[in-house]
Formats: sequence, structure tokens, C-alpha cells
Amino acid sequence: MIGRLLAGLLRRTPPAVGPGEAHAASNHGTAVLLDVREPGEWQAGHAPQADHIPLGQLEDRLAELPRDRQIITVCRSGRRSVLAARLLTARGYQTINLTGGMTAWAVAGLPVVTATGHRPGRIL
Repeated sequence: MIGRLLAGLLRRTPPAVGPGEAHAASNHGTAVLLDVREPGEWQAGHAPQADHIPLGQLEDRLAELPRDRQIITVCRSGRRSVLAARLLTARGYQTINLTGGMTAWAVAGLPVVTATGHRPGRIL
């Protein structure tokens, strides 16, 4: 059973959005931006409005996520966030992946802050 679930998750490509769309959706409150990178990456630089749950903790922290809004998953480049999006979709969440991750976010000129709120943060 679990093997089939994992195989299905690995085959599915979640819907995706670019940085501008993700920024607009999170600013308007229609979506939650969920950063799944490791704590050191998060502390160095993240989107100001993002929530943080490392990918390795996601399964255990699902209750922290809203079910009434889309969740846009983000990591550094988009690989880990695809896994997060697949997991969340399998658990019944409305999920979209941020194409290109925080690297694309920064290249688009969108704000990046450190854990203490200072600008500019940096993407590790």
C-alpha cells in the first residue's frame, strides 16, 4: 500500500506558478507560501510572508497548515518543494509548487529577508 502511494507521488507533477504569481497570491491572502528548506537556509534568506516547515518535518506538522487556502511550496530551486507539494496533495491539500524556488524569487527582484527581518537576505 505505502509503496503504491509513494510510486504515485513520484509520478505526479504538481501545478506550478512563477514568483510573481506566488508573491501576489500570498500578499492577497489567497495562498500560503510554505518554505520547506532547512533552518540554516531559511535563516539566511526567505520571502517575508512565508511560513517555514522543513521538508523532513512536514508529515508531522500537517495540522499547522490551512485547508481552506492554497499552499504554494518553495525551496531553493524547486526540487524539494515538488516533493512537498506531492505529499500535501496526497493528504488532501490544495497545493502548487513555486517554479525555480527562492532562486527564481530573488532573480525576479522580490524581497528576501533574514530570520531577524533584515534585508537583503541571501539564498543558500
